[in-house]
Amino acid sequence: MADFRERHVVVTGGTGALGTAVVGELLASGATCHVPYFIDAEEQHFPHRTHPRVKLIGSANLASQMVVKRIYDGVPKLWASIHLAGGYAAWPIAETDEAELMGMVRNNLLSCYLCCAAAVAAIRKAGGGGRIVNIAARPALDPRSGAGATGYTVSKAGVAALTQALAAELIKEDILVNAIAPSTLDTEANRQAMPRADHSGWPKPAEVASIICNLAAPSNRVTSGAVIPVYGKA
Repeated sequence: MADFRERHVVVTGGTGALGTAVVGELLASGATCHVPYFIDAEEQHFPHRTHPRVKLIGSANLASQMVVKRIYDGVPKLWASIHLAGGYAAWPIAETDEAELMGMVRNNLLSCYLCCAAAVAAIRKAGGGGRIVNIAARPALDPRSGAGATGYTVSKAGVAALTQALAAELIKEDILVNAIAPSTLDTEANRQAMPRADHSGWPKPAEVASIICNLAAPSNRVTSGAVIPVYGKA
């Protein structure tokens, strides 16, 4: 397990299923986790909410530059920023409009972009380098698999491109930037949404969390610019 003792880490989307697993592993490794959230119900059911090294930040609209700046300005000596927040929607393209496309872009790409920008400033202020981990999706690497969800697909492809461009921009500062591109995760919500699917091949949140934490760890000294497929057996 990676060593995050005395390290401050932001985890957006940290109250969700994957985020809960990521925060749990970070806490077990000694990190202090700053967890912005927007949906009150998720915060109320968040199993780590009372942990002394969890700092919950409410009303966190990550598509607002002002809100994002407030979040990151409040983190002392930021080491890593992990961006799991986002959303999914699927429609045939002829049944969509500008608002639906921009909703996907705002939830997935804009929020990630703003958090990356604020994280870079905060990591530079802290000194000593740092780590950024984004979440793309399988359709970002395999766009044909995003048929029927083109808005989601292009927004996540943007996250993959952002990750690689930013990694090249920051590599000389020891700020390493990577992303994972998971297929459907084995969560309760996804099982309910797809009850007839074969869940056995879906990657488990704890398995994916381990990959994310290894990318964010100080022990990762060489991997940057990667968008790692995390498909399980799906």
